[in-house]
This record gives sequence, C-alpha cells and structure tokens, in this order.
Amino acid sequence: MSIGTGLGLVFGLLLFDQLAPGLPIGFMLGIGIGAGLDEDARKKDKVI
Repeated sequence: MSIGTGLGLVFGLLLFDQLAPGLPIGFMLGIGIGAGLDEDARKKDKVI
C-alpha cells in the first residue's frame, strides 16, 4: 500500500472507529482520501 493510502486509511479508521458501522465507512473513506493524495503526489513528481 502506498503512503497516502495508508495514512488515509489510518485517519479514516480513527475518525469512524466509535460508530457501529465505523470499520467499513472508515476503510472506504480512508482509501478514497489516500488515493487522492497519491494521485496529487504523482502529478507533482513527489513519488518515492
């Protein structure tokens, strides 16, 4: 998993951990946010 997706997943799970359906919601939001961050990094040539 790339760094943006990993960080997005962690933040998504932290935000929605207290709710009953928090795991799938946090997982999907985290992957969506992380994928966006990774795409921005690719456009700016900041990929390791």
